[in-house]
Amino acid sequence: MRKSLSILIAITLLASVPLRAQQASGNGMRYKWVDGKGLLHFSDGLSQDAIKYGYDVVNDQGLVVQHVQRQLSPEERAAAQKLAAQQAAAQRAAQDRARADEEMLSAYPDEAAYKAALQQALANMDQQIHTSKLNLRSQEQALTELLGRAAEFEHDKQPLSKFLQDSIAKQRGVVSELQALLQRQQAQRQQAAQAQAQQLAHYRALQAAQNQP
Repeated sequence: MRKSLSILIAITLLASVPLRAQQASGNGMRYKWVDGKGLLHFSDGLSQDAIKYGYDVVNDQGLVVQHVQRQLSPEERAAAQKLAAQQAAAQRAAQDRARADEEMLSAYPDEAAYKAALQQALANMDQQIHTSKLNLRSQEQALTELLGRAAEFEHDKQPLSKFLQDSIAKQRGVVSELQALLQRQQAQRQQAAQAQAQQLAHYRALQAAQNQP
């Protein structure tokens, strides 16, 4: 029974290593590995420790003909897969940037054309901001009129109707929303201007690299 079990273990070990390693002992080759304590081992056959820590297949002159990496733990395999995914994502991002740069240089052959496109984008944002300002001014005027009517009632010592109170509250909400919208648009415009400065510098660097002999 013990002999059969040994044969089964040997078959399992051989099935888990490369074909060249399986043929090593039949070609005058040996295995060497370093265990967890840093001790070097040589043998004519593979062991669990060799598979665990990784091993070299060496010929009869002591030269390494093949190296087999040690087995990775589940955590190490997960970390390796995560790293490989990150590297693949970085490579795809680099390829996307290179493709975008090519398209930009093709669409804007000179700096004047590129700057005109950037300025047009800012002009569109300025128009949106201008529209928001006009709308805000109109809504603020409407709120002022409602507050004026409320002041007249208070001056005459008359109670405010629920309709007027609700109208004032609603108008204040409209004004508040427009003010927040205008602030967002102005912040976005500022961010766009800063980003465009970086984009223009990047465009100039690409043009300079392209024009190099």
